Amino acid sequence: MATTSARALSLLSMLSSGSTVAGEEIARRLGVSQRTVRRDVETLRELGYAIEPVKGAGGGYRLGPGGSLPPLVLDEEQVVAIAVALQTTSAVLRGIEETSRRALQTVRQVMPRRLRLDADAFTVTALPNQWEFPAPAPEADLVRAVGTAVRQRVLLRLDYDGTDDDSTDDAGPTSRVLEPHHLVVWAARWYLVAYEATHQHWDVLRLDRITHPELTGVPFVERDLPEGGPGALVQRTPARGDRLAPWPCTGSAVLALPAELVAQFAPGGAVVRGLDEDRCELSMGAWSWIGLAGLFITFGSPMTDVQPSELRAAFTRAGEHLSGSATSGRTQ
Repeated sequence: MATTSARALSLLSMLSSGSTVAGEEIARRLGVSQRTVRRDVETLRELGYAIEPVKGAGGGYRLGPGGSLPPLVLDEEQVVAIAVALQTTSAVLRGIEETSRRALQTVRQVMPRRLRLDADAFTVTALPNQWEFPAPAPEADLVRAVGTAVRQRVLLRLDYDGTDDDSTDDAGPTSRVLEPHHLVVWAARWYLVAYEATHQHWDVLRLDRITHPELTGVPFVERDLPEGGPGALVQRTPARGDRLAPWPCTGSAVLALPAELVAQFAPGGAVVRGLDEDRCELSMGAWSWIGLAGLFITFGSPMTDVQPSELRAAFTRAGEHLSGSATSGRTQ
């Protein structure tokens, strides 16, 4: 069983998030009785920590206002999370590499030796995948500006380039004023979930296509999000600003499936364009034509308007391979 001081540090670590932790959960994680938990709570209160009891359903303990923590209270799992997170930020965010390196160095210096060894065991180098994630990671200043508007709940004025790379429309970025509700990171891409009051609809914008973000200072009223929350909205939105990744082999086909369904399961670097309620055009890439044909086959849908000819030929070869596999078994 851990000593009283070690248990106290572990208890502070559990409460450091500010959320309520049930007494039964604390006892289970510390391997002690709830009576011992109450005694440790009283010990921390005597040391000046404002730990409050929360009664009723979902009750327990939480660190109240005015409560302070030691410079660093971490367990092994938290050390691993911090070490990995600070070393992989460059894969999803630009302009913060040096800051992340210095932050990790600072955190490491105040860790006990045992935890420092755990952190050092997770030394990694993060490289963005140029095929799956063709768009560059957004600048930290851009994320900071948009994130501030989300946090302050004020209207955001911005310029947005929503045209496709192969589009003949040279209109360029358009100026928009939106209600910024959430930032979502999915498949190493950053998205802004916003509400456009003028047209009264929810929108999903690729953060790397936003320029000149400006906080207006005008507040907006909180709205109920669509079913599933912001993450689900991003996943099922075909027109979310994605661009086709520069794979060696790229092609497209019209699928007899709704665009919202295909958008959820299309691989990274794919583009989905809705045609009507029951059909969409899917563009994808792969290392080889036969591999690309296999990706399309996984959707299990009839396909038309398959482009280019190399992809059509790959479907023929794939059919021959599959037919041969189906007839190669022997009956006993």
